[in-house]
Amino acid sequence: MSVVELLEENPIIASVKNEEELNLALKSSVKIIFVLFGDIMNIKKISDLIDDHGKVGIIHIDLVDGFVSNREIVISYLKEKTKFNGIISTKPHVLKTAKAYDLIAIQRFFVFDTLSLLNIKNHFVSGVDAIEILPGLLPKVINNLSKNSKKPIITGGLIENKEEVLSALKFGATCISTTKKEIWDI
Repeated sequence: MSVVELLEENPIIASVKNEEELNLALKSSVKIIFVLFGDIMNIKKISDLIDDHGKVGIIHIDLVDGFVSNREIVISYLKEKTKFNGIISTKPHVLKTAKAYDLIAIQRFFVFDTLSLLNIKNHFVSGVDAIEILPGLLPKVINNLSKNSKKPIITGGLIENKEEVLSALKFGATCISTTKKEIWDI
């Protein structure tokens, strides 16, 4: 299954910030888990748990304590020693390295204003599998990017209910990522 198909078939992604949320996500019906926490001592265990539950784990590499995420050895370690399927990062060179190691690469962007929206278009890494934009309640931005990018659009941040999920999907998001466990089983 391609990354695009995986994202299209799983419109809700659990984003977890701690072990308690991870355990809830593992018990939920979500297939994809974005891991937004961890350190060099527990990251392998986290990836094993996700894999043991038959889920797809994607780690936000910039948020792992103890990793210097811009080093190739970190990507190599993730590929060789963990069961993570991919990474999220804001750093273009890290994403290019992840693709070289055959990992899913998701480029995260924060949209604050028109300038940051233009920056996305200028700093988009062509080889990534998807882009994630935050916050997720930006229908105009979602619509604009979905029309100008052939990559799946994942949106997250501030999405709190079913109506907001449906709105993001309506305006062109492929799927949403959320820490709101109440939404995981929609």
